[in-house]
Amino acid sequence: MSDLVRLTKEDGIAIITINNPPVNALSPGVPEGIAGAIEQINKDESVRAAVLIGGGRTFIAGADIKEFGKLTSGKSSGTMDFPAVLLRIENSSKPVVMAIHGTAFGGGMELAMAGHYRVAAPGAQVGQPEVKLGLIPGAAGTQRLPRLAGIAKALEMCAEGNPVSAQDALKFGILDQLIEGDLLAKAVAFAREIAGKPAPKTRERNEKLGTAEQNVPLFAAARETARKKQRNLMAPLAAIDSIEDAARLPFAEGCAAERERFVRCLFSDQSKALIHVFFGEREVSKIPNIPKETPVLPINSTAVVGSGTMGGGIAMVLANSGLPVLLKEADQPALDRGLANIRKNYANSVSRGRFTQQFVDERLNLIQPTLSYDGFSAVDMVIEAVFEGMALKKEVFAELDRVCKPGTILASNTSTLNIDEIASATSRPEFVIGTHFFSPANVMRLLEIVRGKETSKEVIATCMQLSKKLGKVGVLVGNCRGFAGNRMFHPYIREATFLVEEGAGVEAVDGALYNFGMAMGPLATGDLAGLDVGWRIRKEYRHLEKPGLRQAFAADRLCELGRYGQKTGSGWYKYDENRRPTSDPEVAEIVRKWAAEAGISQRRISPEEIVDRCIYALVNEGARILEEGIALRAVDLDIIYLNGYGFPAYRGGPMWYADIVGLKTVYDRVAEFHQQHGELWQPALLLKQFAEQGKLFADFNREQSATA
Repeated sequence: MSDLVRLTKEDGIAIITINNPPVNALSPGVPEGIAGAIEQINKDESVRAAVLIGGGRTFIAGADIKEFGKLTSGKSSGTMDFPAVLLRIENSSKPVVMAIHGTAFGGGMELAMAGHYRVAAPGAQVGQPEVKLGLIPGAAGTQRLPRLAGIAKALEMCAEGNPVSAQDALKFGILDQLIEGDLLAKAVAFAREIAGKPAPKTRERNEKLGTAEQNVPLFAAARETARKKQRNLMAPLAAIDSIEDAARLPFAEGCAAERERFVRCLFSDQSKALIHVFFGEREVSKIPNIPKETPVLPINSTAVVGSGTMGGGIAMVLANSGLPVLLKEADQPALDRGLANIRKNYANSVSRGRFTQQFVDERLNLIQPTLSYDGFSAVDMVIEAVFEGMALKKEVFAELDRVCKPGTILASNTSTLNIDEIASATSRPEFVIGTHFFSPANVMRLLEIVRGKETSKEVIATCMQLSKKLGKVGVLVGNCRGFAGNRMFHPYIREATFLVEEGAGVEAVDGALYNFGMAMGPLATGDLAGLDVGWRIRKEYRHLEKPGLRQAFAADRLCELGRYGQKTGSGWYKYDENRRPTSDPEVAEIVRKWAAEAGISQRRISPEEIVDRCIYALVNEGARILEEGIALRAVDLDIIYLNGYGFPAYRGGPMWYADIVGLKTVYDRVAEFHQQHGELWQPALLLKQFAEQGKLFADFNREQSATA
């Protein structure tokens, strides 16, 4: 036995305990320890049955994900063949009872299914989430699960990857019993009851596999759902194929086919990207010059200034986490509109089953509307979400500085404006920070945390911690126009608009990027956000633009015609009363006319050029952001784009995607666009250097803070 796996005995019942904290992952040594324990049990005549349980807070939460990277890079430590370990358990002459608390996910679930019986604490969860890493179960998960739960449930669990409660697992036959109270003691008692009885082998249970006639519509529906909901992903379809094999092939053949698909998925760019994202979401919380032990400020009460779309959404986010919120507006009609929108959003959540009415009533009670700053003197943090104009923001911050107690964090939800200039309106710049939520704030996971030149480490640490409490992915960035996300988005939208001005159709531009994997095309995104938002920002900064540089004009001209997007019924597209889009030939006609007046010749543009122009514009600007220290790491930009801008997770983010394409290839294309389109395409120095040196953006790690 290793330190990772302990074997003890209690009156004829062996107890195998996995001790690999924090989550008892199947790291090297664990499968070997389990195999050794099973061998000993079968040799020991005094043992009549066994219980396998996780030490600490959980059963086995899954494989050690770092091992997947080692496998693909050829650095694996040669862990024991896990499917063979599971067969040893299943073939054990002494029945093995799996006692589950916490989570049994992935390899942990596969281990549990190899046991002869499964019992669980009521709060336990089981699942096969491999698809979320671009993988399928690789140790007979797709073969054993349908034998326990039936084809339909196995399809849902393996193709969608969502966890299942202990109660559901019992209902579908994955579990044999739920245990209240002392799990180990009652699992041992259960083992005593079944000792000496024939032990059912999961692989031999075929009664739930259904007939071909019953299964055909199930597989067709699962594939249709996967193609719609998990667009362009290979793993969900591979999982469905493997479950289909379980229904029609002998167990051993189904396992062999599953293993082939698992390996194909494991070595795919999609899986490598999704594993990069998994680790990236953990990496972004680490700030090199802000140690873990940095004290955080208590945030027990909050206020939001502005009850518009963003302010209302932010108030909901705070209330959902249990924080009381003062919601201030300048006049009663605006406050009434804001509260009506909040109630409508909550009502939608109740109708969709996301929240209970009781939860919503409790949250609404936490949101206190106000027309004055009365009560602001008691709050720990204020988030400003007023109109995006510097003069107004400075006015609000000067007032907040006057009414709030010392030590209150003053945060701005600005998406582009200079945090240091906003802070200059106060006497406490060290307590001023940017908290840029993304719309709708109560849905989008990203929170861009913007550090000013004087923002204190304690305030940054507090906001990073708060992002987790709010259920957000907080990413720290430095202070510049547009910060990281919107600064990169500007050239992306610019190129999309240029392409339309040069002759590409609106639908062609959006279609090429949607097919690339973006959640929406850039022009449809503009219509959704409101074209007037970008128009207003461009007017605010126009005096800073370099004379003589080409500026995109089509979106601004549409705004001049009152075409702001969905909210006005027309923008790049036309919209009906339900905001459903249709193409608008009038746009193509007027853009052609405007282009002719500007001397821009029209031409046919391929989908490949559309994707390269838009995505490489993102990448080139991202490289500049790294160069300047606005972001700490390339993965920070990837996580921003995946969680805030609809970049496809299976491509890993814009910087990871560039690494996969090859920085030399990207640089050559950027240099070509520079030659064709001029100064706007000047290659970033970091991109040029890394391309010449054969490096990856993933190698870039700025061992200092994001600069102000």
